[in-house]
Amino acid sequence: MDVGNARLAYTEAGSGSPVVWLHGSGPGATGMSNFGGNLSAFTDYRNIVVDLPGWGQSPRPETDEPLIFHAADRVCRAMTALGIGRAHLVGNSYGGAVAMRIAMRHPDRVDRLVLMAPGGVLPPDAPPWPVGLERLFGYMAAEKPSRAAMAEFVRLMVFDESLATEELVDERYESSLRVHPELPIPPNFGDLTPDLGRIGAPTLLVWGREDQTVPLSWAPKILAGIPDAELRVLPHCRHWVQYERAAEFNHIVREFLRGGAAAAAEG
Repeated sequence: MDVGNARLAYTEAGSGSPVVWLHGSGPGATGMSNFGGNLSAFTDYRNIVVDLPGWGQSPRPETDEPLIFHAADRVCRAMTALGIGRAHLVGNSYGGAVAMRIAMRHPDRVDRLVLMAPGGVLPPDAPPWPVGLERLFGYMAAEKPSRAAMAEFVRLMVFDESLATEELVDERYESSLRVHPELPIPPNFGDLTPDLGRIGAPTLLVWGREDQTVPLSWAPKILAGIPDAELRVLPHCRHWVQYERAAEFNHIVREFLRGGAAAAAEG
């Protein structure tokens, strides 16, 4: 779809209350590579799975804006183009930061927020970067990224490395070659820390206990900053919570979107 001076690719599935799914910034990431395996549990929602600017099938327009800010504006424009005034937002990593930015700037457009190890809020001692971010930035900086580097990156995203299948590595590698981002390293993502208190939406943070990309030690700052936030931590799980623990993730998120455990019990 056209969103002003850019085009944004998306996949739509299901019908009901709208949910916008926002993927991470890892090499080869797309909306469907992040969330395609979850959608069958959400067929009673209108799911909009976005390729954020510069990833998947969405070209990256020239901009000097921080990437989070730029992407959030384009997602809002996409919602308008699709006739969506208000939606739940589900975001992983970079996509979680984009969701937070929308909630800060356009609170009337956000119902509930689900954030899986979101970016955009760094501790004061960073860098040095966690190993997952080091690998992500290293892949972005490579002039000719290799499949071996992609395999190393994918293995860092999951606690159970058997889930880092050859098929998954191939899919992410081929996707990264189609749109290999030419970005400063580290990219100018933008800082959301000063505005965390502006997020009024009920917020669920979901974190893998063994996350090596956006570590659990970064969570308390976000949890304390968002007025109506709760945190679920899944053990034996790294950064791709929605992939590695899909069944539990789907259950937790569905419960939260319905209004939480109390509302589910009443229903």
